[in-house]
Amino acid sequence: MASPFDLSGKVAAVTGANAGLGRAIAEALAAAGADVACIGRSEPAETVAAIQALGRKCAWIAADLGARPDHAAIIAGVVGKLGGLHILVNNAGIIRRANAIDFSEADWDAVLDVNLKSVFFLSQAAARHMIPNGGGKIINIASMLSFQGGIRVPSYTASKSGIAGLTKLLANEWAASGINVNAIAPGYFATNNTAALQADVKRNAEIIGRIPAGRWGDPRDLGGAAVFLASSAANYVQGVILPVDGGWLAR
Repeated sequence: MASPFDLSGKVAAVTGANAGLGRAIAEALAAAGADVACIGRSEPAETVAAIQALGRKCAWIAADLGARPDHAAIIAGVVGKLGGLHILVNNAGIIRRANAIDFSEADWDAVLDVNLKSVFFLSQAAARHMIPNGGGKIINIASMLSFQGGIRVPSYTASKSGIAGLTKLLANEWAASGINVNAIAPGYFATNNTAALQADVKRNAEIIGRIPAGRWGDPRDLGGAAVFLASSAANYVQGVILPVDGGWLAR
């Protein structure tokens, strides 16, 4: 009997796959058997090489998700290069930091455009392909700030809270059409984006002190959750926001 986690014959598209969490997710999907399209502004040469080394196809779809791109054209590019689309991972995201009292409209719009608006319209374009082709899987990347407020990141918190709600709404609307929509909420992961926090001795100790697992997450720790939600093992899972946080929320 084939493994329910086998993604052989599937095509996945991952936004922001050139580094960090996106790259780890893309490589995990490829290791499970999927061909992968990497969507983003910068050519993800290392990700492409790693996926090809696994014996899978990989294509780069150039797109600036913060510039209000043609989302239908992005999906058409995936289908044209790899022959289909079965899995979409909305990973790309940006953050702007400032006190709420000083936060600018430009920083608000920039974050919401990438983190929420583009997620919706890319998912919509993907669903328009998936529904007549038997369904598919959409995985959004949420955050601990989908559950908590945070400080000095008002637009990021709003966007990630919005991702949690959008995930549930799309699951409600598209489940009957064969599309599973879920989200992963990463905790504190050791990536370039958190390098400053890791280097801050006091803040680093505070963070690790709250994580029951006692360590920062490795980007590869997200791979299993992504493969699960992308696979037939998750066929009856809908609208879930799955924390992968070493126990941060349970503390």
